[in-house]
Amino acid sequence: MLPDEDKPKRKPLDREPKTPPRDAIAPIDGRVLDPATALSVAGVQPRPTVYVGPRLTISKSVNVGEKFDILAEVGKSLGWTVELEPEDPRTEGLKFGVRKIKLGFDSRAAILAPDGWTLLQQARARFAFRELEGIGLDHVVTAWPFDASHPFDASHPFDASHPAGGPAWPVATYGLPGQGGRQPVAYVGPSPHRVADTEVQGRRPVVAILDTGCGKHPWLDDVVTKGLQLNGLDIGYTEPVTDPEIHGDLLGALDGMIDPLSGHGTFIAGLVHQACPDADILSWRVVPSVGPIVESDWVTALAQIAELVRKFRAGEAGGQAIDVLSLSMGYYHETPEDLLFDRTLFSILDDLAAHGTVVICSAGNDATARPCFPAAFAPWSDGNNVVETPAGHLPIVSVGALNPNGSSDALFSNAGYWVRAYTHGAAVMSTFPAFQGGLQPTAATKAYGRLRENIDPDDFRGGFGVWSGTSFAAPLMAGKFAQHLLPSMADGDDLAAALSRALDAVEDLTSIRT
Repeated sequence: MLPDEDKPKRKPLDREPKTPPRDAIAPIDGRVLDPATALSVAGVQPRPTVYVGPRLTISKSVNVGEKFDILAEVGKSLGWTVELEPEDPRTEGLKFGVRKIKLGFDSRAAILAPDGWTLLQQARARFAFRELEGIGLDHVVTAWPFDASHPFDASHPFDASHPAGGPAWPVATYGLPGQGGRQPVAYVGPSPHRVADTEVQGRRPVVAILDTGCGKHPWLDDVVTKGLQLNGLDIGYTEPVTDPEIHGDLLGALDGMIDPLSGHGTFIAGLVHQACPDADILSWRVVPSVGPIVESDWVTALAQIAELVRKFRAGEAGGQAIDVLSLSMGYYHETPEDLLFDRTLFSILDDLAAHGTVVICSAGNDATARPCFPAAFAPWSDGNNVVETPAGHLPIVSVGALNPNGSSDALFSNAGYWVRAYTHGAAVMSTFPAFQGGLQPTAATKAYGRLRENIDPDDFRGGFGVWSGTSFAAPLMAGKFAQHLLPSMADGDDLAAALSRALDAVEDLTSIRT
């Protein structure tokens, strides 16, 4: 067990975020860890989280066979099968990744349904805690926009569409159209000015986005590269039929309603482009149109991206420069002990940082000070860091959201010593796929041969929308970093130059002091 002094102390503002309804996470065997009923061993005080029930994961950074044997032994005593699934081909030979452990029934002697949390606690009761390092739950990760138009799904468990037990009304207003919720808007200004390649000194800064992908848009078609592979293998999801940036309504009732996360990645790419028109953007898809995101899939994509950057720095074929990585998703840890496992996630992000990539993470929309990861891997202003940034490495940057006035934090934004930068994230305007959803104007008529109607609340054929969330503060900050890096890109692409210009940007754009 960890000594008491090493365990994070819960603070009064660390309220528990609302968890998603069970039917929304059922397709992935998702379960909500309830501290009131969860099995726990001495010294472990779990907090709510969401995870894939009949599964555990083992980090590739430890002896997988040794850890598996422990789990198999404990699982057998419970009447369960414990199966080490084949490694995802996309991480074979890579430094980072996880192995999935599938749990099932072995005999009629089993009295409990196979469950990852239960198996982990039983193992903790029988083995030394350090022997279980590298084993963890497969968490359900949440993307961070606000949307009030889908009252029954799980992608927005904390917004205005859940009045029973939901947030206070002032926070919930951000999910309403006209109050910062997703809605179409007319943009009549010029497109961001992008200089010709011949005018760029050195190369353009590269911003990578791992989200729902990116749809077609005149601002982005010549700026965003999609589907970049590693060693001939896809990164993330690539099937067009499930692309939330092509198809606005993929799941749910046959009502034509745009899914909660459809358009999310296009919106994010537009914010990066507005903040730094001269940046190149890479887009990969790991987020479905209604969620949820399974942590092991997310880690696989991040491991591949880290290898792209390593190859680039090593001068190997197939590498890719990435100066900034924007992540608009996160989740909450159930116990401080499991932070030992989550060093797997931190290790990937730190490896990117060590190779000159600034990793920028949204803080979350739950109006809580409870640390949300990976944003809370940033250096804490009070010094109580979850992990220490190695000397010479770039720190992870956590970003909260500001209101349109730029002088106050958005009420929905998570906060705390671990949030180290703020920028606009409420009622921001950006690019949107040309979706036309199932909602209709409430009034329409004709006069003098012309159609007259009030605003169709989900007609995005104009190409622009307004939305709110720390989802959007992170890419806007990523664009600001790219713009800061731009003048010094001519200094060269060696690692020392990359780290120096990135550290300068961290000092100028955040409260982090290295």
